[in-house]
Amino acid sequence: MSPRKIRPPLGASSGAGPVVSERVVARLLVVLAAAAGCLDAVCVTRLGGAFASVVTGNLVQLGRGVAMLDGVLTAGVTTAVAGYALGVAAGSAGLGSGAGWRRRACLIAVAELALLACVCAGWLATDGQPDTNVAVLLLAPASAAMGVQSALTISSGVPGASTTYLTGTLTGLMRTRTGTPRRRAAVAGDVGRLAALLCGAVVGALLLRVAPLWAPALPVVLVGGVVAIIAISTRGRTDGRRTAARSSARKAQDQPPS
Repeated sequence: MSPRKIRPPLGASSGAGPVVSERVVARLLVVLAAAAGCLDAVCVTRLGGAFASVVTGNLVQLGRGVAMLDGVLTAGVTTAVAGYALGVAAGSAGLGSGAGWRRRACLIAVAELALLACVCAGWLATDGQPDTNVAVLLLAPASAAMGVQSALTISSGVPGASTTYLTGTLTGLMRTRTGTPRRRAAVAGDVGRLAALLCGAVVGALLLRVAPLWAPALPVVLVGGVVAIIAISTRGRTDGRRTAARSSARKAQDQPPS
């Protein structure tokens, strides 16, 4: 009988490099949920009615577009679903199968940030009033960014966590009383992500009213902050290890031969 493999806890180090601590990851997931809420508010309101991250809603809109022979709506939601799928595939391939955020997670988060920056640049180029064709084009990087974010969230190692599609999160939250103690302990994270998604959508909608030119900039800022924190967390631990290794090597050299 072969020994059972035990996965190291989130936050522990392994040969693949240092892992961002569980507490930090939980907080960053809340920030990512807020970014998704804001981006979806912008897409639904100004980019033709498609969501960047909610595939279920997009499939309903696709059915509606087909039934009503609405070519614009059909093109938009098809682009959004395809972009999301490609984002998940690319993000998952880049992250690999390991759990926990390491340096590779930072690179994938940078890719998401670049996609969001493309959306923001296209929005600014049209003075916040993209026409139908540009709106469909902007949905591609927006939905791809959310697909990458979903892959990044799954790789965090937090069981059942999501920052884009939260129907399952709400369902699990309502079933908490019959769940395990570990599941009940995850309630705070679930509530935090649900609240963050809602707050992000509210702020995004308000920005579209008072400062529409800068509405897509908020997700860029939020994800940029996540990138910075992941980079600092992993680099700091790596630098500490290197310093300790050098110190140990010097001590070994300084010891007189026995």
